[in-house]
Parts: sequence; C-alpha cells; structure tokens
Amino acid sequence: MTDEWPMMARRNASLTITPVPLAEELQFILALKPQSEGQVTAQREIVDALKSAMEARRQRIVVSRARVNWVKWTALILQAICTLIAIAMVHIENRGAGIVAMGIFATGVAVSILLIASHDRLFSGEVAVKPDLLKQVLPEEAVSQSAINHNHSGSPDQPAAFG
Repeated sequence: MTDEWPMMARRNASLTITPVPLAEELQFILALKPQSEGQVTAQREIVDALKSAMEARRQRIVVSRARVNWVKWTALILQAICTLIAIAMVHIENRGAGIVAMGIFATGVAVSILLIASHDRLFSGEVAVKPDLLKQVLPEEAVSQSAINHNHSGSPDQPAAFG
C-alpha cells in the first residue's frame, strides 16, 4: 500500500501485478485441506474476502487512471459561454439584471470547473482519497498473520491456525 498509493497518484499503478501478500494468502488458504463442514465454510469465506480485496484494489487502480478529457472540458466551457450569451440577450434591455444573472451563472460555472478539476486526480492534491481506512486494518492484519505464522505446524494440509 505504501508503494501503490503514490503510483495511483501518478496514474501508473499496474493491474497486471497482484500484490504478493494477497497472492500468498490466497495460495495458503487454498492449500488447506478442511476437515469439517465449518472449515470448508471458513475457507470459502476467506477466499471470498481475499477476492473482494483484490477487486477493490482493481477498482481503485481503474479509478486512479480515469480523467476528464479535453472533449468534456471543451463541451463544458462552450456550453457555459453559450448560456452566458443567452442570458445577456434575454437581459439586453436591463443591464443591471443581466450583469447580476451573468455573474451568478459564471460563479456557478467556475465552482463546477473547480470541483471537477479537483476530483480529476482523485489520489493526489488537496481533496485526495487517502489510505487512512486501509491503514487502520493493517495492524490487525499483521497481528493475525503473526498468529498464523506462529501457530502454523509446518504442514500445508492441517495448520494449527485453521479451525
């Protein structure tokens, strides 16, 4: 996560490389030979959770690569200019009302452009998505991994931590 988040901010995180810890965990869980129905259910749930983690990672990377392209920016600005011209034409007889209406609309357009631009790079900048919630999970993950490694009997068929 410490390497991947900056790569997402630079829009060069890779979907082709599966994180080693996730791959190792999946491999470890799939190597287990469940002895009871409860263990089968637990194994299935763990595999589903790991798949969900991989899918969430994939979605983060896809979102990190998304951007507002020049066609959308051009269309937004052109539409704003056309609307400002229409407001000016409607209020041509009353300059005061026209200036106020155009000012209000222009402010709305400026705020919209600022909002879109600030979210264009979702993993960098002032309004960036931060890995804070994922970091809160790491200590628990490290503790549970430590317990698995400590309790592991060395046999992939029946580790002591499973069950």
